Amino acid sequence: MVAHFGTRLRKGAMTTAVAAAAVAALSASQAPGVTTDGQGRQTTGADAESTPDGNGDGSATGNSPYYTDLPPLNTPVPTPTIGTPAATGEAEAGIPATVLDAYKKAADSLSASKPGCNLPWELLAAIGKVESGQARGGNVDAAGTTITPILGPVLNGNGFANIGDTDGGAYDGDSTYDRAVGPMQFIPSTWEWAGEDGNGDGKKDPNNIYDAALAAGNYLCRFSWDLSDQADLNSAILSYNNSTEYLNTVLSWLEYYRKGTHEVPDGTGTLPSNRSDGSDGATTSPSPSPSPSTPSTPSTPAPTPPKPSPPSGGGTTSPSPTPPGPTLPTTPTPTQTVDHLEDAGTGTLTATAGDTFGEQVAVRTETVAGKAVAKVRVRFTIVGDTTDATFTGGETVATVVTDSAGTATAPALVAGEKTGDFIVRTTVVGRTLTGLDYTASVTARQADTLVRTSDTALTCVPGGEFADQVEVKATYNGAVADKVAATATLVKSADDATENDKGPYFKDADGNTVRTLADLTTDADGLLKLPKLYADDTTGTFLLRITTTGGATLTVELTVAAAATPEPEPSATS
Repeated sequence: MVAHFGTRLRKGAMTTAVAAAAVAALSASQAPGVTTDGQGRQTTGADAESTPDGNGDGSATGNSPYYTDLPPLNTPVPTPTIGTPAATGEAEAGIPATVLDAYKKAADSLSASKPGCNLPWELLAAIGKVESGQARGGNVDAAGTTITPILGPVLNGNGFANIGDTDGGAYDGDSTYDRAVGPMQFIPSTWEWAGEDGNGDGKKDPNNIYDAALAAGNYLCRFSWDLSDQADLNSAILSYNNSTEYLNTVLSWLEYYRKGTHEVPDGTGTLPSNRSDGSDGATTSPSPSPSPSTPSTPSTPAPTPPKPSPPSGGGTTSPSPTPPGPTLPTTPTPTQTVDHLEDAGTGTLTATAGDTFGEQVAVRTETVAGKAVAKVRVRFTIVGDTTDATFTGGETVATVVTDSAGTATAPALVAGEKTGDFIVRTTVVGRTLTGLDYTASVTARQADTLVRTSDTALTCVPGGEFADQVEVKATYNGAVADKVAATATLVKSADDATENDKGPYFKDADGNTVRTLADLTTDADGLLKLPKLYADDTTGTFLLRITTTGGATLTVELTVAAAATPEPEPSATS
């Protein structure tokens, strides 16, 4: 509906009345919000709920204000739009050089790291246009860092989300509340886990367009979204800023940029002027309180107010002070009432490499009196780089809203190939409370049975090579044991596992004799085929022993014997 509507407007095929009806239909057709499903994926739908507490930390921007200017409409008759059309088409198609380069580099990076996402650079440009007017017209230095900080409004709940300080003011200069920061308008608590180093300088700076563009691309590509699918595209955009109007505006710019853009010098990009909060967005950093000015002397003396007449009873009275207005109580949000996190029955977190954990991390948010608190965002983070485990969907961070019992359950953990322990940390979004850490363990893939896939005898003549290669199949509890580590050694005897120094052998890449093969791995079908075996001049019966993680062992007999001498044929005179 979005693309069709934009196309109709640009062809000038709609009257004002028809266009107005289309705008209404467009708004009605879009999902009103983003919610989190049982797997931690954010989805859209007619039943999507608004962000609890007005806390926008479930989005990249904290649902901060954005620019509502729309691309120019190439139609001779003005038509009503959501927002205000911007400048001429040629001017609006220009993107500042450094900003454009950052978008394209980020999209190239994502095409390699997450090819299934199908992220177009034009989507980053559309979001950058709506969030900051392409870094305020490309007001960046040669390294891509904004020359003047770009900050959103204070997220103090007064007309905006209520997000208490999470960074000590490190990014936004505010140690009381958070503010969206930089050209892609990340809030500090999101940047904490979503930040990227897009220009390779060793820093993750939300004020740098290369870092911010790559972070935005990764943010849009999480949850295995495929942005070539309209439903996934809508979900990704809404997760960035939870507003139907925001979605429509970004899609309009995406369509516009796909039709063609050109590079303009940094600092010369078109500046938008209309914002969803009614401001022009020109203020990029906190402004000091204005000093009261000294009024000029009036040309005509101001009239002196008459003195009040004394009351009839005689004497004088002082004017009564105006009583102060009533102080309205402030109702704390659910998040503000949380005192601590409690475990909610999380079991032992163990899994074999490549498998899904059988238990999920579950916590409960409680008040100081131990009462459960619903509608609170809890963040689950896989800590450190010693593991490649993820949550379902391939992400290392998931945010879940507590249910009516105050419980938040993380998406299922999926073990990677790295073994050992790692930490899952749980914290309350928007509060600086002590979190809960859970230790999870990944064990190596195992096999408990090994069998040969052929019963052909393995024989060879001295100095020759075995005709058949040894192939085995590994299973664990009767199921295929794939990617299991194995070792093959030519041993001295059944009772002596020492590597033999004579008899059959393998060859390495240089043709040298090798009698132990380590770092072997079964394939997806649990099969392991060993390299070709050769024999030296020693005859006899030899043993090849194959072992795997988990204790499976198979011993294979190899026979080296001289070729049988054919019996002479009887002579004709016999």
